[in-house]
Amino acid sequence: MSLRGKTAVITGSNSGIGLGVAWELARQGADVVLNSFTDAPDDHALAAEISQETGTNARYIQADMSKGEDCRALIEKAGACDILVNNAGIQHVAPVPEFPVEKWDAIIAINMSSAFHTTAAALPMMRKAGWGRIINIASAHGLRASPFKSAYVTAKHGVVGMTKVVGLETAKEPITANAICPGYVLTPLVEKQIPATAKEYGISEDEAIEKVILLKQPSKAFVTVEQIAGIVTFLCSDAASQITGTAISADGGWSAQ
Repeated sequence: MSLRGKTAVITGSNSGIGLGVAWELARQGADVVLNSFTDAPDDHALAAEISQETGTNARYIQADMSKGEDCRALIEKAGACDILVNNAGIQHVAPVPEFPVEKWDAIIAINMSSAFHTTAAALPMMRKAGWGRIINIASAHGLRASPFKSAYVTAKHGVVGMTKVVGLETAKEPITANAICPGYVLTPLVEKQIPATAKEYGISEDEAIEKVILLKQPSKAFVTVEQIAGIVTFLCSDAASQITGTAISADGGWSAQ
């Protein structure tokens, strides 16, 4: 499969899942637009590295995903958007009565509303081009709940719902919209949590992974960034042209329980 001639915009992509997706789409020939809220030399260096290694045009565009106007401007600055991967997200954990209002607002804005704004801006471009793929990185928490994660669970459920709506609105067009719902993914952020969790519970790191971090994940194995990137690539293929409006679980059996 070749994505040469396509432009992919990936939000929240200067690390973790987003960066892994950007690399894989570039390897498939797509020009990629990296994004985060920062605007550091390292951000632009990542894009330059992808360009050099893959021979594609990779750029970095700063945009604050908590602001609707920034989300739409990101797509406009990209100039084209054949593949939109809504990946930006943050997390905060607290009981509902103590959940800080500003954290609720930020999580809803970045994890959910940003996907609405980017999709609204990208769809006209996809329709003009005659092809499009909208891929929302949701979560197992878009299908299941956990205590103390009210904003995150609400936002990810919202993303899954919006994915269904966009899938229906574009069903007769060569455009698809799907959500990927990963369980716990082994990102640099999660890797840092393993020793801290082991210390907190007074157990080994292996026990911390199996009994605490992956408690709800029956496979007891992390999802990898490469696996998520592979699903994104599949959804961009012709084989997936009739897969739309759906949520694809990659959670080691979590949502099967």
